[in-house]
Amino acid sequence: MSKTLNRPIRVLVAKVGLDGHDRGAKVIATSLRDAGMEVIYTGLRQTPEMVVNTALQEDVDAIGISILSGAHMTVFPKIVDIMRQKQVKDVLLTGGGIIPESDMQKLKDIGVGELFAPGTTMETIVNYIKGWVVENRNF
Repeated sequence: MSKTLNRPIRVLVAKVGLDGHDRGAKVIATSLRDAGMEVIYTGLRQTPEMVVNTALQEDVDAIGISILSGAHMTVFPKIVDIMRQKQVKDVLLTGGGIIPESDMQKLKDIGVGELFAPGTTMETIVNYIKGWVVENRNF
């Protein structure tokens, strides 16, 4: 018998910093909603602190960061640090955008989940989030 979740998955989709390209984040947010998830989209120009605070206030299962600015090696570690300071241990931190493979691995090594490059299918992203949440937050 496979595990299932008896509630909608809650995902926070955020754009951090001065990256003003939000079309991809909006497409992701809409696709996650279409897959039955509850999505909170923060809009542009969020700080890492704002993202983590919103995630806590909204009791989300996952945080998805969309980043195209090249600041991923600053943004993701800062969010990981804040999550650790606030003892947020059971929320998935994932994301996507223009992130070189070598940087993706470094970010995974510090605790970031899967990172998705442009062209990744929505089915892949949805299945990853669903699988992680069912395994890690089934409460």
